[in-house]
Amino acid sequence: MNRRSIARNVQKGFTLIELMIVVAIIGILAAIAIPQYQTYVAKSQVTRAVAEVGALKTKVDTCLLDGKTTIGTEPDCDPGATASTMLTGGAQGSSPAATAKVNGYPQITLGTATTASTIVGTLGNSAAQAISGSTITWSRAVDGTWSCVSTADAKYNTPACPKAST
Repeated sequence: MNRRSIARNVQKGFTLIELMIVVAIIGILAAIAIPQYQTYVAKSQVTRAVAEVGALKTKVDTCLLDGKTTIGTEPDCDPGATASTMLTGGAQGSSPAATAKVNGYPQITLGTATTASTIVGTLGNSAAQAISGSTITWSRAVDGTWSCVSTADAKYNTPACPKAST
C-alpha cells in the first residue's frame, strides 16, 4: 500500500459529530414545523366547519319563507343536514341519528318574521384539541341577512367568521 491508497481509505463515511449536527438540525426544524402544522390543521378544520354549518342557511331561508317555524319532518322544516365528523350534536328532522364520537349535526333554531334564527355547530369528535368545544354560529336577522361568529381563538378563524366579541 502506498500513501494515496491509505488516504483514500481514510475518507470514507461521515464522522459521528457530522451525524449529530444533522440530527440537531432536523430536531430544530421539527420543533418549529410541528406547531405550525397543528395550527394549520385547526384553521382548516374551522374553515370546513364554517362551510358545513353555513350550508344550511338556504334551507333555513326556505323554511321561513314557507312559514315553517318548527324543526322536524314534513310538514315541518326538515333541514336534511349531512353528518359531519367535525361536529357534535344530535340529528334534527329526517337526518339519521348521530353516532357518538363519530359524527354530529349543526343545531338549528328557527325564528319567525320578527325573531332571529340561528345555526350552531359545536366542534368536537375528530376536531383538533385546540378548537374542540368551540362553536360556529350563523345568525339570521329578521331582515334576512346572515352573520357568522366563532368562539375559537382568533388565529384559527376565517375573515368571514371572526371570533365573537366578549
